[in-house]
Amino acid sequence: MIVPDIISPVVGYRVWQWDATGLRSLNGEKWFAHQPLSAVCRADACRSIAGLSKASHNPAELPSFSCTCGVYAARTMEHLRQCGFRKLGVHGEVYLWGTVVEHERGWRAQFAYPKVLFLAADAIPFSLSEINSRLTTLAEFGADIFLLHDSARLVLWKHDSGFDAAGLDYLIQARKEFYVRRQQERTLKEGDRVAVLDHGIAVVEQVDGKEVHVVLGNRLVLRIARKKIVVNERNNRWECEATMAGGYQVCE
Repeated sequence: MIVPDIISPVVGYRVWQWDATGLRSLNGEKWFAHQPLSAVCRADACRSIAGLSKASHNPAELPSFSCTCGVYAARTMEHLRQCGFRKLGVHGEVYLWGTVVEHERGWRAQFAYPKVLFLAADAIPFSLSEINSRLTTLAEFGADIFLLHDSARLVLWKHDSGFDAAGLDYLIQARKEFYVRRQQERTLKEGDRVAVLDHGIAVVEQVDGKEVHVVLGNRLVLRIARKKIVVNERNNRWECEATMAGGYQVCE
C-alpha cells in the first residue's frame, strides 16, 4: 500500500494522459508506479527564474492556501465530465493525503496516487500487439482497472488477482472489431470524395481493379492508379497528388 496506514486519504477524481511510458498528468508530469506524486510549487520556481529571491510561501508548506500549487483532483466524476476532461485520456479515482486544501469542486494535495483507473475500450487506438505492454505498465501501479462500455464496467485487472480473462477477451474482441471497421472505412468505394490536390474535390465514380475513376466539379473525369490515392490522417480524407503524369489520365 503506497498510502501510509496511519491516515485516511481523501479520494478524488482526475484524468491522466496514457502513452507507451505510462501515466502522465495533463501538463505532462510523469506518474511513477510504487511512488506517490509529490506536489511542487511552480510559482516559486518561476519567481526564482525571474530573479525574485523571496518565496511566496514556506517551501515546506505544500500545497499552500495562498498559492495554486498541489496535485489537483475533482470532487466528483461529473465535474470532470462537465469540464470536458474525461475524453482526454484515462480517468479514475486518486488517493490524496498529506496537506490537502479543499475547494468548492475539489482538492489540492501534497501527495497523490492512483486508486482506480477506467479505460474506454473503444478509445484505445493501438494494435493488439501493444495491448499487453500498455496494460502491464498500468497494472504496475497496483490500482484496479476497469473497462467502460456504454454504462457498464468490466473488470480488466484487480490488484489481488491480476488480469481478468473475461476483460482481456472483451478488449481483444473490441480491438478486432475496431480494425475491421477501420479497414472498411479505408476501402475506397463509389461515392467517396477524394481531394485531388490543386484541382479540387472529386467524387469516386468507379473502382476497377488497380484504377479509380473520379469526377471533378467541372465534370472532368480522371482515371487514377489506386495506389496513388492515400488517406491523409491529419485531415481525415482521401487525397492524391494533382499531376497528370505518374498514373493520371483524362477520360473525357
